[in-house]
Amino acid sequence: MAGDTARSLDAEKSDGEREIDRLFALQKQAYADSPFPSYDQRVANLDKILRLTEAFESRFIEAISADFGNRSKYESVIAEIVVTLSGARLAKKHLRKWMQPRGVATPLHMLPATSRIERQPLGVVGIISPWNYPVFLALSPAIAALAAGCRVMVKPSELTPRTSDVLREAIRSEFDEAEVAVVTGGVETGQAFAETPFDHLLFTGSTAIGMRVAQSAAKNLTPVTLELGGKSPAIIDKSADIGKAAASIAYGKMLNAGQTCVAPDYVLAPADMIEAVTENIAGAARSMFPEIDTTADYTSIVSDRHFARLKGFVEEARDRGAKIVEVGSANALHPQRKLPLTLVVNPPRDAGLMREEIFGPILPILAANSAEAAIAEVNAGERPLALYWYGEDKDARDHVLQKTVSGGVTVNDSLWHVAQENLPFGGVGKSGLGAYHGQAGFETFSHMKPVFYQSRFAKGAAMLRPPYGPKTAKLLSIVRKII
Repeated sequence: MAGDTARSLDAEKSDGEREIDRLFALQKQAYADSPFPSYDQRVANLDKILRLTEAFESRFIEAISADFGNRSKYESVIAEIVVTLSGARLAKKHLRKWMQPRGVATPLHMLPATSRIERQPLGVVGIISPWNYPVFLALSPAIAALAAGCRVMVKPSELTPRTSDVLREAIRSEFDEAEVAVVTGGVETGQAFAETPFDHLLFTGSTAIGMRVAQSAAKNLTPVTLELGGKSPAIIDKSADIGKAAASIAYGKMLNAGQTCVAPDYVLAPADMIEAVTENIAGAARSMFPEIDTTADYTSIVSDRHFARLKGFVEEARDRGAKIVEVGSANALHPQRKLPLTLVVNPPRDAGLMREEIFGPILPILAANSAEAAIAEVNAGERPLALYWYGEDKDARDHVLQKTVSGGVTVNDSLWHVAQENLPFGGVGKSGLGAYHGQAGFETFSHMKPVFYQSRFAKGAAMLRPPYGPKTAKLLSIVRKII
């Protein structure tokens, strides 16, 4: 009867759900058979990532561009290929040190015992990767998981299907599916993936979807790392070099046409600098992209729905009296879905582009006449994934950093803290939960197992066992004085 019920339930599952179940069972058994891969095995897996990234580089770039409508090949090399190679090479360089057990101090009253923390692979890791950087944000967490000795299953976004197919082919070219596997499919497959009892699940995407993923994972008490987003501010202090700050902000906003979770979402600057800031950002953007319609270097918006959403933000702000500055054609070719960098000066605080993460090349510029005003503006919203501060006044800088909470910070530039693999990358509050990259990623996918090694010469522990009496009381009085 039980077998008939199980077969009936399995028959109701989709092909995607059955494939997830098959691969998960395969990887769980593989982990059970080899729960602690050697250093050499882990290095070999990292080498596989390096080989497939380089071997499939041109195909990744072509597929990403086709999925977007147009994606600059240089942006794909910088933000997909180079950072993936960098992460894998850094993991190889430091892996032996990361794997070593770490001794910790043992209190005097517990001597001569010893204590240490041992890094143990968690098991099978699930990765749900997004569409905006479909190679890097699939392979970067996989690198961390493989370094930690785990098995990996990846569910890439259905919004970039060509890239997902190439990614699956690339993984199959180097890995047995018991080591790393890619599962493709739509929303239902993603839901089933999130409900799989992984040993750890990492999701990169929007806050709204991240909350649903966390709820699905909670059914199995699956621990999660959530890399989400939010409204990341760029604060220009009165001590800043406006030209340098503007060029940095323009680049950070226009990379991937603003479809970046850590892109500057809005600018805060003193009121008497707003005009100069607006002019300098527009000038920097024009120098990078003189005409967005005719260049292959400017990336398209990924879908008609996202394009319409962004245009709606601009039109609402325009209708409500905000000053609009479009850098490039205001009539972007719709088949290409190219949207010009659009500066929106002092929009209403309740406008859509101030309430939601923009995720496109639209940049509100707001007045904040003091560090306290900028801090209050940031703290009035949810905690952002990134914060950017520009200026030369170190006291003002430190004051802002101490009074605000964000996932990460770059000072006098944008985006760079994400590319620095020795820094953990993650959010806080509604911008995310947990972190990875470098050693932080290795530790995310490891169980930091505490081990207490009792000495054969230890006598005190036995003296604390029943039956209790005067000797117990005397020993406890000694312990209380030395702890």
